[in-house]
Amino acid sequence: MTEEKWGQLRTRLLKTVGQNNFTTWIEPLEFNSVDDGVAVFHVPTNFMGNYVSQNFADLILHEFNLSGEPVQRLAFRVAANSPARPVRQSEQPAEPFAEMQARPEDHHAADSQWDEAPTRRTPAGKSLSSKAAAAAPVEALQAAPLDPRFTFDNFVVGKPNELAHAAARRVAEGGPVTFNPLVLYGGVGLGKTHLMHAIAWELTEQYPGLNVLYLSAEQFMYRFVQALRERKMMDFKHLFRSVDVLMVDDVQFIAGKDSTQEEFFHTFNALVDQNKQIIISADRAPGEIKDLEERVKSRLQCGLVVDLHPTDYELRLGILQTKVQLQRATYPDLQIADGVLEFLAHRISTNVRVLEGALTRLFAFASLVGREIDMDLTQDCLADVLRASERKITVEEIQRKVSEYYNIRMSDIIGPKRLRSYARPRQVAMYLCKKLTSRSLPEIGRRFGGRDHTTVMHGVRRIEELKSTDGQIAEDVEMLRRALES
Repeated sequence: MTEEKWGQLRTRLLKTVGQNNFTTWIEPLEFNSVDDGVAVFHVPTNFMGNYVSQNFADLILHEFNLSGEPVQRLAFRVAANSPARPVRQSEQPAEPFAEMQARPEDHHAADSQWDEAPTRRTPAGKSLSSKAAAAAPVEALQAAPLDPRFTFDNFVVGKPNELAHAAARRVAEGGPVTFNPLVLYGGVGLGKTHLMHAIAWELTEQYPGLNVLYLSAEQFMYRFVQALRERKMMDFKHLFRSVDVLMVDDVQFIAGKDSTQEEFFHTFNALVDQNKQIIISADRAPGEIKDLEERVKSRLQCGLVVDLHPTDYELRLGILQTKVQLQRATYPDLQIADGVLEFLAHRISTNVRVLEGALTRLFAFASLVGREIDMDLTQDCLADVLRASERKITVEEIQRKVSEYYNIRMSDIIGPKRLRSYARPRQVAMYLCKKLTSRSLPEIGRRFGGRDHTTVMHGVRRIEELKSTDGQIAEDVEMLRRALES
């Protein structure tokens, strides 16, 4: 077939598919040849070739046959002038990352920006050259900046977050994609963003040629809207479908935004089909995100979903001890009295950010007034934080949470029935009311169907005894306490 005949065929295709589809999908095709019934085209990207093959192949074949060309199938080849992505010579990554880098045509759109990529800082504070920084496409793709403090070395591991930490470590090792997607969820200030940044740092250091894109769900939505406004959807699709690792923080922000969810859904599917790694964070489990489409929920739930539990006392104390060591680099002469860290870990249980902010304020205040950090200074400096962190759990909230946990009705906890299946949860609820509220024993008794305060005392003592002998009761109480304090 000659170029002239291909031009005539394109004119007929324009009338059939319309101007927008023609401009986006047909016009970029560069006809090469017809060989043994196969029409060969050059395309800018693999994505375009795949899309045309799936959506317009039958129409193009029909037009070929009408023009007298016996074509049975189409073949799409990426233009040969696509630049190759640099790969670390000393260390070839394990599969599937090696396979990703063996197909440079998938990433040529980002490569054109590499020579101008700025120098950036690693977590260790070492400068990367312009070329080396370019090899970490987080900057080249204008991703969200990574905080050098948020590395695995600075992450304090405890029982509430050990599973999430282990899963993040496993993904950061590279190699075969086993958890896809990895979804980290939990409340504010529990370490989701820290782990996301740590994964990105680890991957870009271990595999400099890897295309890692980290951004928030809000940034994803902004880029999508911008691409629609500027009519650059092809660039948008190529950008997000050509990454090796896509990391989206706070995915709950796309809930209720139908067009953004649809594009996220298609991007998700395209990356999974290419065996690319996806890492997501949210403030709650995917199934609990209101206004998130069911098909998006099901995709997020098909991988490894890990909960970061509210911090316990031991973890908060460990975090404070770690942060104190970091603060000593700035305030080497400040002394901190015994019991201050334990006091803060006990009183500030909302989230880690508040805890870190309180410690930073404490060191700054002590350095300004030239005093040792003791209990009096702590209570004076952090009076507002301590007031805000006071427990405000109600008896009704405890009753409701306990009844849900044991799968019984709230009326059974308050009511007169003495069956063990009701009595034991009732005693657990009384124990939690005593420990987590400021209510007196008579007040608690009145909230439990008008019971006497001696009944409440008996219930509290019984649970205290069982906690030391019955592992299940101890676990139930701890789980309920965490749920109520979160």
